[in-house]
Amino acid sequence: MATTSRNIKVFYKQKKNTTTSTAKKSTKNPSHKDAAATFGSDITQATALASHGGSVDLKDDFDEEEKVLAQFDMNMAYGPCLGISRLPRWERAQRMGLNPPEEIESLLKGGKVRLECLFEGRV
Repeated sequence: MATTSRNIKVFYKQKKNTTTSTAKKSTKNPSHKDAAATFGSDITQATALASHGGSVDLKDDFDEEEKVLAQFDMNMAYGPCLGISRLPRWERAQRMGLNPPEEIESLLKGGKVRLECLFEGRV
């Protein structure tokens, strides 16, 4: 058994770094493009937030109807909203007896709002 143990130690012999490296380690500060943007920093906005006009696009032009529908999308009491449009989700919640707001149905059937979930294309 001692020979087997010795053979394994020889086979898996660890090599130690005994040579000293002459290369210098980089002490340079990370560039701004690697750093995360924080409040008050001088880093430019990410391109995903800039619209074609050059202004920062932080909101999606929500009117009051879209805000109400966004609340409906975020309310998990009516089931998940991913992979299903708003009207079929409302109808499913109605069939299941979850009593979704009638205002949502009238907004969706009015045709002036987006039918897709708030998270559609973002997740």
